[in-house]
Amino acid sequence: MEEIKHKFIEVNGVKLHVAEIGNESSPAVVFLHGFPEIWYSWRYQMIAMAKAGFRAIAFDYRGYGLSEQPKEPEKTTFLDFDNDLLGLLNALSIPKAFLVGKDFGAFVISLFVILHEEKVSGFVTMGVPFMLPGPSDYDKYLSEGFYISRWREAGRAEADFGRFDAKTVVKKIYILFSRSEIPIADENQESLDLVKPSTPLPFWFNEKDLAMYGALYEKSGFQTALQVPYRAMGEQLNLTADPKVQVPALLLMGEKDYVLKFPGIEDYTKSEKLKSFVPNVEIIFMPEGTHFVQEQMPDEVNQLLLNFLHSNS
Repeated sequence: MEEIKHKFIEVNGVKLHVAEIGNESSPAVVFLHGFPEIWYSWRYQMIAMAKAGFRAIAFDYRGYGLSEQPKEPEKTTFLDFDNDLLGLLNALSIPKAFLVGKDFGAFVISLFVILHEEKVSGFVTMGVPFMLPGPSDYDKYLSEGFYISRWREAGRAEADFGRFDAKTVVKKIYILFSRSEIPIADENQESLDLVKPSTPLPFWFNEKDLAMYGALYEKSGFQTALQVPYRAMGEQLNLTADPKVQVPALLLMGEKDYVLKFPGIEDYTKSEKLKSFVPNVEIIFMPEGTHFVQEQMPDEVNQLLLNFLHSNS
C-alpha cells in the first residue's frame, strides 16, 4: 500500500483527497467508490492496474474521508460529484479516462458519461448497473422499514448512527450490505439494529480494513454521505441529452448481491433493457459475489477489469 501516493487537489472550491499509483503517461483508470466506502475500497484494483501498465486514481468525494467538506453538505448533489470528477480530470491533464464505479458510483458515472461522453474511454460498474439518479418507486413495493426510505428521512439516520462510533456504523453497514436480502427493519426497529453486536465481519474484510474505514468516517462524519446518495437520489435532473451511450461498458454483479432484489433490477440487468441504453455493455454475473465483489474476490475482479481495459485501450 505504501506505493500508492496521496495528495490534495482543489476542485470547484473544495480540496479533494486523491490516491494515485502508476505512470502519469499511462492510460488513466479513475475509481469511484460507493457507501460506506472510500478510496481505500479500491486498494486491490489500484495496485493490479498499475502493475499492468495503467495509471490508477481513486479519490474521496467531497465530504467523504479525507476530502474537504462542502460549505453546505445538505445541498450537495450528484451533479456536484460529476463536476468534481470533470475538474479532477482537467487538473490532472487527463483528456480521456476509463471510469470504474461501485454502488452509487454507478450513478455518478452514468450521469458523467451522458454529459461528457468524449472524456470516457469506457466504464465499468459493480453492484449497480448504468442508471441515472432520479425519483424511484421502490417505496411502493417495499415496506416503511426499507433502509433507503429511512435514511432519506431527515434526522432518522443521524439518530440511528449517532448511537455508535463511526467504526461500528461502518461495520454494521458492511455486514448488512454483504447479505443477499434487502435491509428492511421492523416498525419499531432502526436499520442498524438488523445487525447484532456479536455478528462477525465478512471473512474478506478484516479488523485492519475496518480501522481504516472507521478513522476516515470519524474524520468526515456521515452528513454528506447521507445527502449523496440517499437524499439527493430523488432530484429531477432535467437532462436534454439522450440517455443512450455508445462507449464500451462492463457490468459486474454478484449473484448474491442484495441489489438484485430491488424491484425491477434483475429484469433490467438480465433482459435487453440495459442494452437499450448501453448497447456496448458486457454483463457478467459472479455466482458467489455479494455487493462488495471488488473486495470479496479481488483477483477475479482484477482479471475481468484488465480484460476489459486491454480490449478497449
